[in-house]
Amino acid sequence: MKKSDSTSNSAAISNQNLEQQTNHGIIILASGLSRRLGQAKQLLCKNGVPLISHMIRLAASTNPQVIIVVIPKNKASIASEIAKLSDTHLHIETVINQTPETGMGHSLYVAIEALTYFVSNKNFNDKNSNHKTVERVLIMGVDQVLLDMEHVNGLLAGKYLVAASAYEPWQLLDKLAKNGHIERKAEVKNEAKNPIVGLPLVIDYQLLKQWQFHIRGDKGLRHLIRALSPSEISTVFNKQLSYDIDTPEQLAYARQQGWVDK
Repeated sequence: MKKSDSTSNSAAISNQNLEQQTNHGIIILASGLSRRLGQAKQLLCKNGVPLISHMIRLAASTNPQVIIVVIPKNKASIASEIAKLSDTHLHIETVINQTPETGMGHSLYVAIEALTYFVSNKNFNDKNSNHKTVERVLIMGVDQVLLDMEHVNGLLAGKYLVAASAYEPWQLLDKLAKNGHIERKAEVKNEAKNPIVGLPLVIDYQLLKQWQFHIRGDKGLRHLIRALSPSEISTVFNKQLSYDIDTPEQLAYARQQGWVDK
């Protein structure tokens, strides 16, 4: 990633309390091409707000030192939504993923690069500065539409090297179109004994930097997380995180439930 690929924005949510800044940064992975969905999931709306903006606002409410948002190249509409949040109190770094087709691993790699650059160029030791050292990183996506502050705060409260989310996958079966609506006849959970352990998660910043060079293409953090010992990782279970949006059928169901605007 070239330095020119990252454009800095300053942003503040209206209720931002600078007195409560904490020691974490945030990475929002939003460079997926939504090929199966057929439209940019970043721009789907929840309560009249694009998902990309909704997730940034959620992230900002934790008072991080910086929010790194990775978006795909040639998506000015997504960049424009991020720019609308610009102000002077909170740092947002918009990073352009030049090869979004490579996969989530590469998206995370360039995000870590941008975060490291931010940390190395901020004077966290200046007594007159509002900045604190970045010790942990919250990593999240954009399509877990039922993610809420209670879950995020639960992750940030963890004292382990990694605090990850746990949930079970879902799929819709026997879908029938009736009167323009998708009827869900059965929702089944994966029969695997163990739930998915993954995003969103909070990870020690130094560990994340060590792991950066083990991340390639579509190979993200999951294989590294699985190698951790029980003393190094905690999980916060939330069945609502099962509901992400990757396909038109999942989008139709989310709209039917009122999770995403019609």
